[in-house]
Amino acid sequence: MSNLRLPLSLLALLTLQLSVWQWGLSYEHLLTLSGFLAINFMSLTMLLAMRPKWLEFPLGGLDKMYHLHKWTGILGAVFATAHWLIEMADDHIQDLFGKERSLREAHFSGLLDSLQDLAEDLGEPGLYLLLALVVLTLIRWVPYRFWRYLHRIMPLIYLALASHAVLLAPLSWWQQPTGWLMAVFIFGGCVASLQSLTGQIGKTRRWKGLVRAVRQASHTTTEVVCEMGKNWPGHKAGQFALVTFDWSEGAHPFTLASTDQKDGLLSFQIKALGDYTRTLPHRLYSGSKVTVEGPYGCFNPEKGRTKAQQIWVAGGIGVTPFLAALESRLINTDKTYPAVTLHYATQLATDDPNAARLQTLVEQLPDITLQIHQSQQGQWLTADQLQIHHTKVDVWFCGPQGLATTLRNGLADMSISLRFHQERFEFR
Repeated sequence: MSNLRLPLSLLALLTLQLSVWQWGLSYEHLLTLSGFLAINFMSLTMLLAMRPKWLEFPLGGLDKMYHLHKWTGILGAVFATAHWLIEMADDHIQDLFGKERSLREAHFSGLLDSLQDLAEDLGEPGLYLLLALVVLTLIRWVPYRFWRYLHRIMPLIYLALASHAVLLAPLSWWQQPTGWLMAVFIFGGCVASLQSLTGQIGKTRRWKGLVRAVRQASHTTTEVVCEMGKNWPGHKAGQFALVTFDWSEGAHPFTLASTDQKDGLLSFQIKALGDYTRTLPHRLYSGSKVTVEGPYGCFNPEKGRTKAQQIWVAGGIGVTPFLAALESRLINTDKTYPAVTLHYATQLATDDPNAARLQTLVEQLPDITLQIHQSQQGQWLTADQLQIHHTKVDVWFCGPQGLATTLRNGLADMSISLRFHQERFEFR
């Protein structure tokens, strides 16, 4: 189901919009339909950016919510481009399909007329800015610390395009489900835009604390322990948080690498994957201020199906949610847990402190079987090495996308009922 959540969500959103559309074939029908879909998908993009807590569970977590946010934004840009192209080719399309007077834009007088002219003038430059930001987001040429400031103008672009849609929509829409649905979406999008512009998104889930320890776990990984005090609401193994060490850099998602022991201490293992994470060991010290937003996520490796073979797969720094899950098992001894095989893919176990930590934890947990695969020893993890022996299998994966793709492709060839659980930390 997790693999189909995104396409099914997009299909449901598209079906909802088309279900209230009054079909026809004319220049005005094509123009207004493309504009209707464009502003609705842009509104949904803004709503998802609010990180509404009530949507986490049905969408599978904040990571899936942001993945949907990315694709609703892409669809909004696609339909907005189609809207502009249809308008540019108005004479040719009218020659082919004719006109529909009932769908022509509203005509006002006085102040509304001036506002309508302004909204019409904002449409084309708003589209150009929208496309530019979408392209910059997708190609990732701009470093994150700069891109996040560019992305902050998106609410302003949205508000301009929303005014374009409201003032140029046919008057008949506002007495029909078509207009009602668009009005609901635009209202939500405007609320989200104002929250974004005033810095309110996620504010109720932000907690201030101090860095208590910074340790170099390996030459590529830094362990940071934060003290959040009694206000921290607690977290579950497998969840993550948006962590801000430097306001100029902004928040980054890091998995919580320790179980919740009700003491307000959070542990993060941060791998040097970019300019910012490489410099963290030199920037942080005991007493540094930190802001943690969360916890987020629905990645819970203990929620497997009954009587299904449980397999956990960790690749590199992706071991962090499983470290928290193993610690949770040690602390919560009153619970019954299913047997699990944990596969850990690393370069070399002797150079990896997490390999030793895993072995220490597993020695105390008889229901956990640990298998370590060392790439420098030629021990590459494949689907065959997962040792599938049930027809019903739950795989919980956290690691590089390349390894996930390899395992998915290998498991797809097997006649099994498979659920492959994987978080997506590509929030951009």
